Amino acid sequence: MTLHEVAIKVAQPKSFFGDLTRRFPSMSVYIWCNRENDVLEVIVRNPEDYPLVLTEIQKHPTIGVIEEISDNRRVYLSLHECHCMKQDTIVRHIGELDILNIFPNIVENGWSYHRLIVLRHKDLEELLRRFEYWDWTYKIIRKTPFDGFIASAITLTTDALFSGLTDRQMDALLTAHKHGYYNLPRDLDVQAIAAKENVSRTTFQEHLKKAENKLVAALVPHMKLFKHAPLARRRSLRVK
Repeated sequence: MTLHEVAIKVAQPKSFFGDLTRRFPSMSVYIWCNRENDVLEVIVRNPEDYPLVLTEIQKHPTIGVIEEISDNRRVYLSLHECHCMKQDTIVRHIGELDILNIFPNIVENGWSYHRLIVLRHKDLEELLRRFEYWDWTYKIIRKTPFDGFIASAITLTTDALFSGLTDRQMDALLTAHKHGYYNLPRDLDVQAIAAKENVSRTTFQEHLKKAENKLVAALVPHMKLFKHAPLARRRSLRVK
Protein backbone atom coordinates (compact mmCIF):
# COMPACT_ATOMS: atom_id res chain seq x y z
CA MET A 1 0.00 0.00 0.00
CA THR A 2 1.45 3.37 -1.08
CA LEU A 3 0.35 6.38 0.92
CA HIS A 4 0.16 9.76 -0.76
CA GLU A 5 0.18 13.37 0.32
CA VAL A 6 -2.32 15.36 -1.73
CA ALA A 7 -2.94 19.09 -1.91
CA ILE A 8 -6.29 19.94 -3.47
CA LYS A 9 -8.46 23.01 -3.90
CA VAL A 10 -12.25 22.86 -4.11
CA ALA A 11 -14.87 25.47 -5.03
CA GLN A 12 -18.46 25.07 -3.84
CA PRO A 13 -21.36 26.96 -5.50
CA LYS A 14 -22.86 27.86 -2.11
CA SER A 15 -20.21 28.62 0.49
CA PHE A 16 -20.32 31.64 2.80
CA PHE A 17 -16.57 32.14 3.05
CA GLY A 18 -16.03 31.03 -0.54
CA ASP A 19 -18.40 33.73 -1.76
CA LEU A 20 -16.92 36.30 0.64
CA THR A 21 -13.33 35.68 -0.47
CA ARG A 22 -14.40 35.98 -4.10
CA ARG A 23 -15.91 39.39 -3.34
CA PHE A 24 -12.91 40.45 -1.23
CA PRO A 25 -9.74 38.98 -2.81
CA SER A 26 -7.55 40.51 -0.08
CA MET A 27 -9.19 38.17 2.45
CA SER A 28 -7.92 34.78 3.66
CA VAL A 29 -9.64 32.40 6.09
CA TYR A 30 -7.83 29.73 8.15
CA ILE A 31 -10.08 27.04 9.63
CA TRP A 32 -9.49 24.51 12.41
CA CYS A 33 -12.05 22.02 13.73
CA ASN A 34 -12.21 19.74 16.77
CA ARG A 35 -15.52 18.11 15.69
CA GLU A 36 -17.34 20.17 18.33
CA ASN A 37 -16.60 23.75 17.30
CA ASP A 38 -14.94 25.41 14.35
CA VAL A 39 -12.32 28.09 15.00
CA LEU A 40 -11.42 30.52 12.25
CA GLU A 41 -8.86 33.25 11.72
CA VAL A 42 -9.72 35.86 9.09
CA ILE A 43 -6.99 38.10 7.69
CA VAL A 44 -7.85 41.03 5.42
CA ARG A 45 -4.82 42.58 3.73
CA ASN A 46 -6.63 45.63 2.35
CA PRO A 47 -7.58 47.90 5.31
CA GLU A 48 -10.47 49.36 3.31
CA ASP A 49 -12.03 45.91 2.95
CA TYR A 50 -11.78 45.06 6.64
CA PRO A 51 -14.90 46.86 7.99
CA LEU A 52 -16.96 45.56 5.07
CA VAL A 53 -15.82 41.98 5.68
CA LEU A 54 -16.47 42.27 9.42
CA THR A 55 -20.00 43.58 8.78
CA GLU A 56 -20.77 40.64 6.49
CA ILE A 57 -19.48 38.15 9.07
CA GLN A 58 -21.47 39.74 11.89
CA LYS A 59 -24.65 39.31 9.84
CA HIS A 60 -24.13 35.54 9.75
CA PRO A 61 -26.51 33.83 12.22
CA THR A 62 -24.12 31.16 13.56
CA ILE A 63 -20.70 32.82 13.68
CA GLY A 64 -19.50 34.61 16.79
CA VAL A 65 -16.47 36.87 17.08
CA ILE A 66 -14.06 35.73 19.81
CA GLU A 67 -11.50 38.47 19.40
CA GLU A 68 -10.85 41.32 17.01
CA ILE A 69 -7.19 42.27 16.72
CA SER A 70 -6.52 45.98 17.05
CA ASP A 71 -4.62 46.42 13.77
CA ASN A 72 -7.87 46.32 11.74
CA ARG A 73 -6.55 43.43 9.67
CA ARG A 74 -7.34 40.33 11.63
CA VAL A 75 -10.26 38.77 13.46
CA TYR A 76 -10.67 35.47 15.31
CA LEU A 77 -14.01 33.74 15.03
CA SER A 78 -15.73 30.72 16.49
CA LEU A 79 -18.65 28.82 15.05
CA HIS A 80 -20.97 27.79 17.84
CA GLU A 81 -21.25 24.33 16.32
CA CYS A 82 -19.06 22.22 14.09
CA HIS A 83 -20.12 23.04 10.53
CA CYS A 84 -17.72 20.67 8.83
CA MET A 85 -19.74 17.57 9.76
CA LYS A 86 -22.85 18.69 7.88
CA GLN A 87 -23.73 16.51 4.89
CA ASP A 88 -22.67 18.93 2.17
CA THR A 89 -19.23 19.93 3.47
CA ILE A 90 -15.84 18.96 2.10
CA VAL A 91 -14.39 17.88 5.45
CA ARG A 92 -17.31 15.54 6.20
CA HIS A 93 -16.72 13.61 2.99
CA ILE A 94 -12.99 13.47 3.72
CA GLY A 95 -13.69 12.18 7.23
CA GLU A 96 -15.96 9.39 5.97
CA LEU A 97 -13.09 7.91 3.96
CA ASP A 98 -9.61 6.66 4.89
CA ILE A 99 -8.21 10.14 4.34
CA LEU A 100 -6.62 12.43 6.90
CA ASN A 101 -7.33 16.16 6.58
CA ILE A 102 -4.44 18.25 7.95
CA PHE A 103 -5.72 21.52 9.43
CA PRO A 104 -5.85 24.40 8.91
CA ASN A 105 -7.94 24.51 5.76
CA ILE A 106 -7.47 27.76 3.86
CA VAL A 107 -10.10 29.70 1.90
CA GLU A 108 -8.95 32.25 -0.66
CA ASN A 109 -10.51 33.68 -3.83
CA GLY A 110 -13.45 31.29 -3.58
CA TRP A 111 -11.29 28.16 -3.24
CA SER A 112 -10.98 25.93 -0.19
CA TYR A 113 -7.46 24.47 0.07
CA HIS A 114 -6.90 21.10 1.79
CA ARG A 115 -3.80 19.07 2.59
CA LEU A 116 -4.58 15.35 2.76
CA ILE A 117 -2.86 12.10 3.66
CA VAL A 118 -4.47 9.40 1.49
CA LEU A 119 -4.13 5.80 2.67
CA ARG A 120 -5.77 4.15 -0.33
CA HIS A 121 -6.07 5.42 -3.88
CA LYS A 122 -9.65 4.19 -4.16
CA ASP A 123 -10.65 6.55 -1.33
CA LEU A 124 -9.26 9.52 -3.25
CA GLU A 125 -11.20 8.38 -6.31
CA GLU A 126 -14.35 8.13 -4.20
CA LEU A 127 -13.77 11.61 -2.77
CA LEU A 128 -13.45 13.08 -6.26
CA ARG A 129 -16.64 11.26 -7.32
CA ARG A 130 -18.46 12.89 -4.42
CA PHE A 131 -17.16 16.31 -5.42
CA GLU A 132 -18.49 15.74 -8.92
CA TYR A 133 -21.84 14.52 -7.55
CA TRP A 134 -22.25 17.76 -5.57
CA ASP A 135 -21.12 19.75 -8.61
CA TRP A 136 -18.02 21.07 -6.82
CA THR A 137 -15.12 22.19 -8.96
CA TYR A 138 -11.76 20.79 -7.84
CA LYS A 139 -8.14 20.76 -8.89
CA ILE A 140 -5.37 18.53 -7.55
CA ILE A 141 -2.43 20.85 -6.92
CA ARG A 142 0.02 18.16 -5.90
CA LYS A 143 0.09 14.40 -5.35
CA THR A 144 3.31 12.88 -4.02
CA PRO A 145 4.17 9.54 -2.38
CA PHE A 146 4.21 9.61 1.39
CA ASP A 147 7.87 9.39 2.43
CA GLY A 148 7.58 9.60 6.22
CA PHE A 149 8.66 13.23 6.39
CA ILE A 150 5.10 14.54 6.60
CA ALA A 151 4.59 12.49 9.75
CA SER A 152 7.01 14.74 11.59
CA ALA A 153 4.76 17.71 10.89
CA ILE A 154 1.66 15.85 12.05
CA THR A 155 3.28 14.98 15.37
CA LEU A 156 4.09 18.63 16.14
CA THR A 157 1.33 18.97 18.73
CA THR A 158 0.22 21.88 20.87
CA ASP A 159 1.30 19.85 23.91
CA ALA A 160 4.85 19.66 22.57
CA LEU A 161 4.94 23.41 21.94
CA PHE A 162 3.04 24.94 24.83
CA SER A 163 3.07 22.55 27.79
CA GLY A 164 6.17 24.24 29.20
CA LEU A 165 4.60 27.71 29.23
CA THR A 166 2.90 29.22 32.25
CA ASP A 167 -0.41 31.05 31.90
CA ARG A 168 1.35 34.39 32.34
CA GLN A 169 3.88 33.55 29.65
CA MET A 170 1.13 32.57 27.23
CA ASP A 171 -0.76 35.76 28.07
CA ALA A 172 2.38 37.81 27.41
CA LEU A 173 2.84 36.23 23.98
CA LEU A 174 -0.80 36.70 23.01
CA THR A 175 -0.79 40.30 24.27
CA ALA A 176 2.39 41.10 22.34
CA HIS A 177 0.91 39.60 19.19
CA LYS A 178 -2.36 41.49 19.65
CA HIS A 179 -0.52 44.81 19.81
CA GLY A 180 1.58 44.15 16.71
CA TYR A 181 4.85 43.46 18.53
CA TYR A 182 5.77 40.82 15.94
CA ASN A 183 4.86 42.93 12.91
CA LEU A 184 7.63 44.40 10.77
CA PRO A 185 7.98 47.17 11.66
CA ARG A 186 6.61 46.72 15.17
CA ASP A 187 3.43 48.59 15.98
CA LEU A 188 4.31 48.89 19.68
CA ASP A 189 7.37 48.08 21.78
CA VAL A 190 7.38 46.36 25.17
CA GLN A 191 7.14 49.59 27.14
CA ALA A 192 4.15 50.85 25.13
CA ILE A 193 2.34 47.51 25.42
CA ALA A 194 2.91 47.38 29.17
CA ALA A 195 1.54 50.93 29.50
CA LYS A 196 -1.58 50.04 27.47
CA GLU A 197 -2.17 46.92 29.55
CA ASN A 198 -1.40 48.77 32.80
CA VAL A 199 1.25 46.25 33.87
CA SER A 200 4.88 46.52 34.92
CA ARG A 201 7.23 46.74 31.93
CA THR A 202 9.91 44.59 33.56
CA THR A 203 7.44 41.90 34.59
CA PHE A 204 5.79 41.82 31.16
CA GLN A 205 9.16 41.69 29.42
CA GLU A 206 10.35 38.87 31.68
CA HIS A 207 7.28 36.72 30.93
CA LEU A 208 7.57 37.48 27.21
CA LYS A 209 11.26 36.57 26.96
CA LYS A 210 10.81 33.35 28.91
CA ALA A 211 7.90 32.37 26.67
CA GLU A 212 9.91 33.10 23.51
CA ASN A 213 12.90 31.10 24.79
CA LYS A 214 10.72 28.09 25.61
CA LEU A 215 8.97 28.18 22.24
CA VAL A 216 12.25 28.34 20.34
CA ALA A 217 13.65 25.44 22.37
CA ALA A 218 10.54 23.36 21.58
CA LEU A 219 10.68 24.20 17.87
CA VAL A 220 14.39 23.59 17.25
CA PRO A 221 14.23 19.73 17.01
CA HIS A 222 11.42 19.96 14.46
CA MET A 223 13.21 22.72 12.56
CA LYS A 224 16.38 20.61 12.34
CA LEU A 225 14.37 17.71 10.93
CA PHE A 226 12.71 19.98 8.39
CA LYS A 227 16.03 21.60 7.41
CA HIS A 228 17.55 18.23 6.50
CA ALA A 229 14.81 17.58 3.93
CA PRO A 230 15.70 18.45 0.30
CA LEU A 231 14.77 22.00 -0.67
CA ALA A 232 12.36 20.78 -3.34
CA ARG A 233 10.61 18.59 -0.76
CA ARG A 234 10.27 21.48 1.68
CA ARG A 235 8.67 23.60 -0.99
CA SER A 236 6.30 20.78 -1.95
CA LEU A 237 4.81 20.76 1.56
CA ARG A 238 3.17 24.11 0.95
CA VAL A 239 -0.59 23.70 0.56
CA LYS A 240 -0.85 26.14 -2.36
